[in-house]
Amino acid sequence: MKETVITVLPMATAKRIVQDLFKPNPLLYWSDFLFFDLLGWAAFILAVRANNFSPLQLSALIVAGFAFYRSVLFVHELSHFKKGTFRLFHFVWNLLCGFPLTIPSFIYIGVHTEHHKQSVYGTKDDPEYFAFALAKPYRIPLFPLTMLVAPAFFLLRFLILTPLSYVFYPLRKPLWVFASHLAAGGTYRRPLPNPKEKWEAAIQEFMTFAYLATAFTLMVKGILPWKVLGVWYFMAGFILVFNSLRSLAAHCDRNPPDHVMTFEEQIRDSTDIPGNPLTTPLWAPVGLRFHATHHLFTGIPYHSLGEAHRRLMRELPKNSVYSQTFRKSLWSAVGQLWKEASLNSVK
Repeated sequence: MKETVITVLPMATAKRIVQDLFKPNPLLYWSDFLFFDLLGWAAFILAVRANNFSPLQLSALIVAGFAFYRSVLFVHELSHFKKGTFRLFHFVWNLLCGFPLTIPSFIYIGVHTEHHKQSVYGTKDDPEYFAFALAKPYRIPLFPLTMLVAPAFFLLRFLILTPLSYVFYPLRKPLWVFASHLAAGGTYRRPLPNPKEKWEAAIQEFMTFAYLATAFTLMVKGILPWKVLGVWYFMAGFILVFNSLRSLAAHCDRNPPDHVMTFEEQIRDSTDIPGNPLTTPLWAPVGLRFHATHHLFTGIPYHSLGEAHRRLMRELPKNSVYSQTFRKSLWSAVGQLWKEASLNSVK
């Protein structure tokens, strides 16, 4: 006889199981981020210096892509740190990663927390959720394909529109509302900032412009080769495409935009993909392969999510809601999404 899924999570039991896993390890954060970020820049330089399309350049591009991708996704951790903590880490992350890759932390922090609100998750107001399972199947491959042109948008946004908004001030509002986030569905409108958010974002925005303006000036003067722009564009596209694939696998994406989920529904809508310990962290780094576990306990740092998942799978009832979050691989998760979208499109 088939087991009945428990519809209520035993939260008290689950929290007891993982209660010792909420403390972040600063040394691990610093060593992990700095190693991969510096590896990314070393590989970036090698890709610029190597002959075009040579095996050495292609290898350097792949290494830089995955190294930068991991470095970039530390912004997810930044968005969940307690206020007032890891300030130096936040500052260094922007200097070494956020500003040069045109993804300053303000375009993610604040927006991502909306995604975790129970009243917002999975609805039309969720900036990181789109009901792909309810849409036409072509929307699934279209999502990562659009990421190939996204780096051009970020160049336009920070190199051209940012300084233009200093002269034409009415441009400031639409830049914030429409172009200061990484929304999945394209309909999200970011609420206007409070005074603190406004000035922090303005500083980060200017620094991103300064990095780009300096790089372009050096290329125009012949100090840096224009090849730098090509390698940078590849890096940015690589990061955004892989992150879009990860996003497609992170949730079931079947919630109607007007339906507010219960917490249990939110967990069931999320996925854990432990996968291969060597290859899965390449496309879902910094603990994000345990996305359902993260939604269950947002306070657990990335380096403890794997242990939390193993404990919960072992100690919670086998027919609990949590057990339904498991997926075998990226492709099985995306394949299920495609299957549901295909079935829904013919109804």
